[in-house]
Amino acid sequence: IYQNAGANIVQQIAYTLAHATEYFHAIDNISQPIVLQMAVGANYFFEIAKLRATRRLFNVIATEFKHEHDCHIFAVPTKRNKTLYDYNVNMLRTTTECMSAILGGADTVANLPYDAIYHKSNEFGERISRNQLLILKNESYFDKVNNASDGSYYIETLTEQLAEKALILFKDIEANGGLLKQLSDGTIQRKISESADKEQEMFD
Repeated sequence: IYQNAGANIVQQIAYTLAHATEYFHAIDNISQPIVLQMAVGANYFFEIAKLRATRRLFNVIATEFKHEHDCHIFAVPTKRNKTLYDYNVNMLRTTTECMSAILGGADTVANLPYDAIYHKSNEFGERISRNQLLILKNESYFDKVNNASDGSYYIETLTEQLAEKALILFKDIEANGGLLKQLSDGTIQRKISESADKEQEMFD
């Protein structure tokens, strides 16, 4: 929800972690993995690093709550950059976004049909979206390596930088009452709106 609303990558990580922390505060002894549903955008390498940084920081925070399970990242392509006018472009975008999700270490990847934003659910669009994932698995062999991006200097550096910035924002959220309070105050919405407006200006 944060990516699709227009949050930048650092905000997405921090808000997702703050969201999970609300569950840690509300429920004692969570005995199963927490599922983090995250949308993956078009900034290929940054999206890989985003998922890696999210998992890394989640494990740090979970340790503080004595939660012994790794998170389960459920990744879906974003809806923000899909076009009404050329569906072939949507197929290309969702393919590279699914690639980012896999290389970023998502546990589950659900593709978005090319016509998801302007058609009702239909058999053809869903079949194509499944076939895109099957091509990545059976022709590109993305299922053969669990940690393909490990050791890449660029991605490791991006991961570190995003994790550092997101941790600062996360700590600020917690110091100011947590995610629910900031949602109630409208702070989160205002910051996401500012990020979305800046993105729109760059696009225009």
